[in-house]
Amino acid sequence: MSALVLTGTGVGIDDVAAVARDGRKVEIGPDVIGRLEKARKVLDQAAASGQKIYGLNTGLGANLGTAVDGDAGAFQRQLLEGRSGAVGEVLPVEAVRATMAARAAMLSVGGSGLSPSVFVALVDALNAGAHPVMPSLGSIGAGDLVLMTALARMLTGEGEADYQGRLMPAAKALMMARLAPISLAPKDGLSLINASAVSAGSGALSVTDALSALAQQQQAGALTMEGFGANRTILDPRLHMARPAAGQQQAAKVLHDLLARGDAPAPTTLQDPLSIRCMPSIHGALIEAIGQARQAVEIELNAAADNPLVLGDDGLVLSTGNFHTASLALAFETLGLAIAQCAAASAARFIQLTGSGRNGLPKYLSPVGGASAGLVPLQKTVTSILAAIRHKANPVMLDFLAVSEGVEDHATQTPLAVAKCAGMIALWRRLIAFELMAAAQAVDLRDGFTLAPRTAAIHTGIRSLVPMLKEDRPLGIDAEALYAALAGGSWPADAASQKTTVL
Repeated sequence: MSALVLTGTGVGIDDVAAVARDGRKVEIGPDVIGRLEKARKVLDQAAASGQKIYGLNTGLGANLGTAVDGDAGAFQRQLLEGRSGAVGEVLPVEAVRATMAARAAMLSVGGSGLSPSVFVALVDALNAGAHPVMPSLGSIGAGDLVLMTALARMLTGEGEADYQGRLMPAAKALMMARLAPISLAPKDGLSLINASAVSAGSGALSVTDALSALAQQQQAGALTMEGFGANRTILDPRLHMARPAAGQQQAAKVLHDLLARGDAPAPTTLQDPLSIRCMPSIHGALIEAIGQARQAVEIELNAAADNPLVLGDDGLVLSTGNFHTASLALAFETLGLAIAQCAAASAARFIQLTGSGRNGLPKYLSPVGGASAGLVPLQKTVTSILAAIRHKANPVMLDFLAVSEGVEDHATQTPLAVAKCAGMIALWRRLIAFELMAAAQAVDLRDGFTLAPRTAAIHTGIRSLVPMLKEDRPLGIDAEALYAALAGGSWPADAASQKTTVL
């Protein structure tokens, strides 16, 4: 895998995911260090001229009016110590790596005034597998600085670190990685922490996962149509051109291609339940929401979101609100609602398949009938998972209080919006697993039925993990096996689905 070369532009969610999950190396582009040196010079000249610069010669937040005299480097260390207030479960290593990659991408734009040596140290730590132990609670979305202090402190040799999977003091991790602790010049500490890199990094992973889950959901929906004997005319492209709602034509095309065959079977119904008939509309809305979230994340990854901002070409240092991520939070709130809607349709299809028997299917999808429970008890499990998704879909971006003596009287709760969206994706994959299981069982109970090539591959993938239900058995174990494959990247039917394009 080739390295990700940071140039100050062009970093995408796939790049962050590859660094975070696959250990992709990061390199510094040829123009970046010069850009950072130029910004640093502008910052130092502005400070020498007597200009008040937030976080360099003034306090932070409510201490804005307090002048900082004396050792500016000591103040940067004090700044980090005083804002190390994060608590709670630590972020997984992949989220921390995504955060480090995101911050490096943002800093390469050149708006922070960060010392080039500190930037190099950040990239070196990422490549060496030295990661801060970063608690997850403490950011309200007005920048993630309380969480980001763990990263800055690790680079100075303070706090705890994870080095190649082992927890240890940060100083020891740097020593084992053959890296030296950094010294902080004026504003370096603030430059490292005053950004939304946790939100952007974790957001990149969530959008990547949403794309993967959407492809799996399209597979499950197509196999449900096979097992249910659904009317495929709903996928006629002319219908979707007549009402070209967001993403609808793309979603319909993927389903159409998954079901493509020489001789399509005659439909058993005139009109199917809405969870089946309206799949292109439901999935299309999700495609649109994923596209919006992707765009919002990638803007952050390639932007100078610092406060204050150094405008190197203009020789200026100006205060900003660029760290505030209202659009990013809104994108993930919207994505969460779109996921919830898609998950609800998947749950509805499961209940349709496993109900009293429709379109020639046996009751509860049980081949033996009588008192057999078949798949119907799983309706309760599906309903409980959907309830958990619906709970997480409730918006949080308006839940904030004025802090820092009213200086920070607005927030976005972006990290929470991203985190609950990630949780919804995991729960949604569980529903996809249940739908795949029910759809495969329905197909197996249709005598003399031939699947399309791609849906046949999906069915084969399911049956490689879960056998057909012939008599009652613990189905939770089967659902867990399918979920593990879907979530862990070992789902054998991935090749059966074409990738959904998200603009």
